[in-house]
Parts: sequence; C-alpha cells; structure tokens
Amino acid sequence: MRDLEELKERLRAFVAERDWDQFHSPKNLSMALAVEAAELVELFQWLTEEESAAPDDSRRRRAAEEMADVLVYLVRLADRLDIDLLQAAGEKLRQNALKYPAERVRGQARKYDEY
Repeated sequence: MRDLEELKERLRAFVAERDWDQFHSPKNLSMALAVEAAELVELFQWLTEEESAAPDDSRRRRAAEEMADVLVYLVRLADRLDIDLLQAAGEKLRQNALKYPAERVRGQARKYDEY
C-alpha cells in the first residue's frame, strides 16, 4: 500500500463486504483502538529498556501485527469522523514545536508545564 488514502479505501471495501459499518461507530472504534494499543503495550511489559529495544523475531512480528491493528482502527475512526490524519498530525507537530522549543527541552523528558 502506498498511502493512508489507499488504506482507507481498502478498509471501506473490506467493511462493506462484511456489512460491518453498522458496528463501526466512533465509540466502538475508539474502544477497539485502545484494546489493540494495550495488546501492543503488553508485548513490552516487564522487559528491560534493552530488551524492548531489541525484540526477538517472534515479538517483533507480534508487535507489527498489533501496530497494524492500531493503524487500521485509527484510520477507520478518522474516516468515520472525516479527519485527515496527515493534516492533523502536521498540525499537532506544529503545536508541539511551540510547546517544546528545542533549545529549552533538548535532552529532557519533562512536560511543557514543568520548565
């Protein structure tokens, strides 16, 4: 797949073929997204920093599957709410650049209201 628009169209077709749109309310999609994100988190729970940075092939494959699930639900949710994810991400990055000026936060993990 080349871009989010193609993924969105493929997901629409997949859902339509199964008559699942009736279940894809923003509430249900956001809940499913949270579940899939939690499954991704679970893969790294209790690992050390070093272990999490170098997962074995099995854990890496499972992480890819969970990340794909997260992406699928996020794209479906954005489609249902008519949100352009790339535009929203660009705007959020612009806002974060203002909240976290590099010269003030470089090398620090503090939140914007802590400096």
